[in-house]
Amino acid sequence: MPGSLCDVLPAVGTLLGAPGAVDELGLVGWIGGADQLDRVALVLVDGLGWHLLPELAGSAPLLAAVLAGQTGRLTELACTFPSTTPTSLVSLGTGARPGEHGILGFTLNVPGTDRVLNHILWRDDPPHAEWQPLPTWFGRLNNAGVSARAVLPAAFMGSGLTDAAYRGAEFRPIQPADDNARKVAEELKAAPGLVYGYTAALDTAAHAFGIGSSQWHEAAARVDALLSRLVEALPPSAALLVTADHGGFNAPPDARVDLDTDPRLAAGVRVVAGEPRVRYLHTEPGATADVQAAWTEVLTGKADVYSRDQAVASGMFGPVKPAHLARIGDVVVVCTGDAAVLATGHEPPETARLIGFHGAATPAEMAIPLIAFKSPATTD
Repeated sequence: MPGSLCDVLPAVGTLLGAPGAVDELGLVGWIGGADQLDRVALVLVDGLGWHLLPELAGSAPLLAAVLAGQTGRLTELACTFPSTTPTSLVSLGTGARPGEHGILGFTLNVPGTDRVLNHILWRDDPPHAEWQPLPTWFGRLNNAGVSARAVLPAAFMGSGLTDAAYRGAEFRPIQPADDNARKVAEELKAAPGLVYGYTAALDTAAHAFGIGSSQWHEAAARVDALLSRLVEALPPSAALLVTADHGGFNAPPDARVDLDTDPRLAAGVRVVAGEPRVRYLHTEPGATADVQAAWTEVLTGKADVYSRDQAVASGMFGPVKPAHLARIGDVVVVCTGDAAVLATGHEPPETARLIGFHGAATPAEMAIPLIAFKSPATTD
């Protein structure tokens, strides 16, 4: 079984000598421990799925060299479920699975209301520490005297998701016109510790134009150039780690189902959350069994349909804290194959226009890389 995205920051903590950190990924054996390096850059490339690496290699010379075994160390990991950005970022930051940290999807129903919280747009309500109560490894490292800095877009500052995923980090905000690679490299050279960076370019192109499109390949080239510059800029006794939050695929038009145009699917549903590959259906009182039966019949061969209890018992979310249970739908719909469940009456119209999707449990969505580069001076 591959390692988990949850294991990345504990492994970084081990590299940097933080107490209580455990390296489940074997990084110390390849890179060296705290006696050989004192700084690590970690870059998360949104949408850089394991299964996408061969397709983007033609536009990404560094990643092509990694695939060929010519540089770096490539390991397969798995993200947490659902395979969606908010969930994965918080699993990375906390080292915990979604059932523990509570960010169980792209959007979630706020229990006791009909409100749907979009985690990308989340600001102050619900309160950050109530909705996601766990500490992060950024805070744990800083509390242990190991500097942990996050180079992130200024627009992310103060958001609920930023706090949930990076709570306790020293933030280094950047503007759209700033040079992301330069800022990460400067932070890495300035002081020992962890420097975290993030880029959304590849995922944005996948959603809007499709995986394999010219725009997606152009984004891959830009990401590869960013990573190449960071490898070249590695100071002595430093390492660069690259990982992702999920993979993805293109959902064809004939594989899409719209719950808001099919009365069989809309009946008995009070609130719709999740996203097109994983739907959380909160039902009208007494309607759960009928909703589950109807969705099972209509989506046979396209999705697995669970009650909340069945979904939790399957272990897909990891152990679920009682306080987080109501965030999961009364009915949970997990798409299989290349299906997607649209909700045109509940979501912005641009969602239905997306080409690239992710969120469910297929290998194309869940498998992600961990690529390690070390400075030539690290083992001197």
